[in-house]
Amino acid sequence: MKIGVISDTHMKSPDKLLPNAVFLAFEGVDMILHAGDILIEEVLIQLEAIAPVIAVAGNNDSYELYQKLGFRKIITVGGKRIGMTHGVSRGKTYMNAYSEFMEDNVDCIVYGHSHIPHNEVINNILFFNPGSATQRRFQPRHSVGILHIDQNIIGEIIYID
Repeated sequence: MKIGVISDTHMKSPDKLLPNAVFLAFEGVDMILHAGDILIEEVLIQLEAIAPVIAVAGNNDSYELYQKLGFRKIITVGGKRIGMTHGVSRGKTYMNAYSEFMEDNVDCIVYGHSHIPHNEVINNILFFNPGSATQRRFQPRHSVGILHIDQNIIGEIIYID
């Protein structure tokens, strides 16, 4: 199974489209996870044109999006438990994401917030942040991610221009 992962799109205008590179990177994915800071639902509609989308709200999302999506989810895909959250910026973002799922026996934690790509297995849990496809901040390039799930769960960061 191949899952596209995106976060921190921060799209403010329904007239603006996600970069074409996102559509190319997500070609053939079975589903897409969005780890928050969506801002407008049109982003989810654009992603739904590629594959089904599961999303959580981030700290910049409206109360309406938070009510609709929640801030934390656990999903099971291909027998693997994936915790999804946006994350917060106190200290290391991945440790804050971990604190939300430490009692939940997850195989992977997908998070965002920092705009910093992260793909690392720590204590048998894959910590995966795809970075941002639209606001790279201090990163050299924009990025999204792919999770490959079979007997294992493996993350791949895809850098886009």
